[in-house]
Amino acid sequence: MEKWLKGDERLDYLLAEDLRIIQSPSVFSFSLDAVLLSKFVNIPYHKGKIVDLCSGNGVIPLFLSGRTTGQIIGVEIQQRLFDMAERSIRYNELEHQIQMVLGDVKEVPKQLGIEKFDVVTCNPPYFLAHEASDKNLSEHYAIARHELYLTLEEAIQAASKLLKQGGKAAFVHRPGRLLDIVTAMRAHRLEPKRMQLVYPKEGKEANTLLIEGIKDGKPDLKILPPLYVYNDNNEYTDEVRDILYGKEQ
Repeated sequence: MEKWLKGDERLDYLLAEDLRIIQSPSVFSFSLDAVLLSKFVNIPYHKGKIVDLCSGNGVIPLFLSGRTTGQIIGVEIQQRLFDMAERSIRYNELEHQIQMVLGDVKEVPKQLGIEKFDVVTCNPPYFLAHEASDKNLSEHYAIARHELYLTLEEAIQAASKLLKQGGKAAFVHRPGRLLDIVTAMRAHRLEPKRMQLVYPKEGKEANTLLIEGIKDGKPDLKILPPLYVYNDNNEYTDEVRDILYGKEQ
């Protein structure tokens, strides 16, 4: 086990996928948002080329690997997270399907190719750069959570450049940025087609937004039923439990 882990890292389970992922409490641990995005996006099973932007420790590519036999590329700007992702991919023996790229999302379309991909996913930084004022926030978390190196519009623009005509881009974000997201998507030829709001529990305000668009698609936005994370007993709802642990659990 020592050859896989460094420092305070641990090896966690992705139960529904029967995979393992390397995480670190001081650097990065994936959130429910990443899980939800990986289940929300429509991807072809038998073919297709997929790019995941802002990959962190590679959690979304790992989740997606169980839903498709297509090739998946993860893009991450932070060397430490990139290294963790690469080791997780090797640990799960998925090198044949998943490749990590160390680089800036804004430059990736030139690096990987314009209009070469079928699906792009992205869990971008949620907060504006000026909101990164917590002095106790590590550099790794600050970059992952705040628009220090990548704005929302830049992420959407990169996704559009990567996609073929008719390709799909899916994002997870905060509901408060909905209008910014839709405006940027349409400005960059991504027509919103599916949207779902996620609520902590019934009676609470939504705190997560899932949205998928099609490049050069026709206007026709479908609003999916709401997803509730917890029930009245503060336990995961059946729907979220199935997402996290698999339907047989």
